[in-house]
Amino acid sequence: MTDPKHAVATDRGRYYRDPVGGPDLVSVTNVLGSAVHKPALVPWGAGLVADAVLADPIAVAHRARTEPAALRRELIALPNTHRERASDLGTRVHHRAHALVIGSPSPADPEVEPYARQLARFFRLWRVDFDRDVEAVETTVLNRRHGYAGTGDLWLWLPTGPGRRRELWLIDYKTSTKKPATTVYAEQPYQLAAYRWAEVALLPDDAEVPAPRPRRTAVLNLRPRGFRLIELPSDRAVFRAFLGALRSARHLHASPADFPSILPPWAPGSAERKEA
Repeated sequence: MTDPKHAVATDRGRYYRDPVGGPDLVSVTNVLGSAVHKPALVPWGAGLVADAVLADPIAVAHRARTEPAALRRELIALPNTHRERASDLGTRVHHRAHALVIGSPSPADPEVEPYARQLARFFRLWRVDFDRDVEAVETTVLNRRHGYAGTGDLWLWLPTGPGRRRELWLIDYKTSTKKPATTVYAEQPYQLAAYRWAEVALLPDDAEVPAPRPRRTAVLNLRPRGFRLIELPSDRAVFRAFLGALRSARHLHASPADFPSILPPWAPGSAERKEA
């Protein structure tokens, strides 16, 4: 799937162009990537490197003697390479999910098929009628007041209220080849809260409508052999926490990359001596 229509890559990460003009809007996922600590990433990356070494220790030991620099580069690159592959797979799964919901054809992709089957199982389990139950899909939402934007996966009516009354859910797909289907991360409620409390949604022709206002929010963890719908909080308290991360991200994006060194006036290289 291509990037959302108004998304642009910058040296500060993804931003959205506002179709009516005005300042660019920082992407929700950019905020989370810039300003929210992800403690699981370091042990995850170390585990990938350890697994690669343990998979063929004799060959690794040989290369450590014969080509240590190349081996070091490859091991250092492993986490990023794996993350890029996972991101690409997640994008393709999202593409298939979108096609499934709107009833459009999609190219065969053997790697995606297991996830597509699990998503289809989810829809069957909940007896989802796409025409009746889907409120919005792959929709960009904006909050100009706070200066952010993002693209939500699915707004879906489910019979989860008292007496099976239908409630509107905002659901974000999450894919992984190995993580348990019960896995959640601390920043995921922030993402859902940002979408939940957005002000407007963009239609395909860039017309604006009020953003859908879901009552409940969840991640749908899709795995090759299973799925799990996990409700996550996205109330005003979570939204305020997201806004704190948004302020931090903005500060980081606006900060200079280089800062001057300070020397005493009499030291060689000081500004005062240069002027003299």
